[in-house]
Amino acid sequence: MGGRCVAAWLFSSLVLGLSLPARGTTDRHSLPLQVAQAAAPTDLGPEEQATIAVFDRATRSVVFIANTAKQRDPWSFNVFEVPQGSGTGFVWSRQGHIVTNYHVIYGADSITVTLADRTEYKAKVIGVDPDHDIAVLHIQASEAALQPVAIGNSQSLRVGQKVLAIGNPFGLDHTLTTGVVSALGRTIKSMSNRTIEGVIQTDAAINPGNSGGPLLDSGGRLIGVNTQIVSPSGAFAGIGFAVPVDTVNRIVPELIKHGKLIRPGLGISLVPDAMARRWGVNGVIIGKVGRGSAAERIGLHGARETAGGRIELGDIIVAVDGKPVETIEDLMDLMEQHKVGDQVTIEFMRGNRRVQAVATLQAVN
Repeated sequence: MGGRCVAAWLFSSLVLGLSLPARGTTDRHSLPLQVAQAAAPTDLGPEEQATIAVFDRATRSVVFIANTAKQRDPWSFNVFEVPQGSGTGFVWSRQGHIVTNYHVIYGADSITVTLADRTEYKAKVIGVDPDHDIAVLHIQASEAALQPVAIGNSQSLRVGQKVLAIGNPFGLDHTLTTGVVSALGRTIKSMSNRTIEGVIQTDAAINPGNSGGPLLDSGGRLIGVNTQIVSPSGAFAGIGFAVPVDTVNRIVPELIKHGKLIRPGLGISLVPDAMARRWGVNGVIIGKVGRGSAAERIGLHGARETAGGRIELGDIIVAVDGKPVETIEDLMDLMEQHKVGDQVTIEFMRGNRRVQAVATLQAVN
C-alpha cells in the first residue's frame, strides 16, 4: 500500500481493514454522533430492551475518528491538509486515552476525535503496535466528558454467544449491529504482515468505518476490537474479525506507558526463513547473539565465518517449552505468550546434537 494512501483499509483483494476512505464531498462536522436516546418502549421484549440499554450505555464510550494528511500544491507550493480517512475508536480511560486500529490513523498528519456529545478534540498518537493493528491516542478532555468502555474478557467466549458491534460505517452516526461469535482462535494478517492469533470471528455486520470500534458481549463489555472483514466486494459479507480484548488489554497499557510494545525475547538476530529453507534447515537459525543477552547467558552460538572464508551456521532453535519452532514467526508467537522475566526452555540443534537450556527472557525491540 502507498505511504500516504487512504487509511490503508484494503488489506488484499479479499481481506480488508475497515477504515473509511474520505470523500471530497463529506462534511466532517455533519458526522458527529448523537447522544440523546429515547426511552425504550415498555412493550418490547426483555431481550430487545436489554440490547437497547447496552447501546445507550456503550455509545457514550464510542468516538468518531477523522484524519488528514498534509499535501503541497505543485503550483503555489502552499501546504494544506486534505481528508484522508475515518474510523471508530473508544474511550479507554478518563485520562483521555482512546483506542482504535493502527490502520485507521496510518499516515495521518492530523487526527480529530469526536466524542458522543459532539465535542471535537485534536488527538496525539501515544503509541502504536502495527503487528496487532492497535493504536492509542490521547485527547485533552475533562474526566467528566469521558466514559471508558467496560472491559470484559475473551478467554471465556463461546461460539454462538450474542455480540454487538458499534461503529460509524461509511461515516454515518453511531450504528449498532448484532450477531454471534461465529468462531474463535482465527488467524489473520496485520498491516505489518505479522500473524494476529486468537482472533474472534463474528457475523455481526461490520463495514468500512467500523474499524477500531468495540465488539461487545450482551452485557456491554468489550470483548474485541473490530479490525477486518472478508469480502470480494468491500462491503460486509458475513465474516468479520476482531482482535480479542485479552490481547488488547495486554498491549494498551504498554503503549500508554512506553509508547511501544515491550516484547520478551532472547537478544538474538535471526537468519531469514528463506535462506534456512534454501539450506535445507528445519528451524530458526541464530545469526548473531547480543553481548550480555539472555541467549549469551545460556551459551547459544550465532553464525560465524571460518578461517577459510566459509560461513558456519549458528545454533538452530527447534522448540520453545516443547512447542515446535519452524519459522521466525513461530518463535515470535511463542515469545509473545510470555512476559519479560519469564523462564522458558529453549531446544536447539548444535551440529547433530539436540540441546536444551533454560533462558530468562529479556526486553527486546
